Amino acid sequence: MSKFVAGFLNDESGAAAVEYGLIIALIALVTVGAFGLLGGNVKGAFQAAADQLGGG
Repeated sequence: MSKFVAGFLNDESGAAAVEYGLIIALIALVTVGAFGLLGGNVKGAFQAAADQLGGG
């Protein structure tokens, strides 16, 4: 039984998947935050371009 417990504690095969999941979650949070902060500026820039083209 102690070999099983020792083997279980030393098994790191799922650690990489968890780390990749955390990295993806962090990237997603940064992306959503950036869109939230810059969304109004980007919308304003597209609106200004549309107004100059006569589509406003």
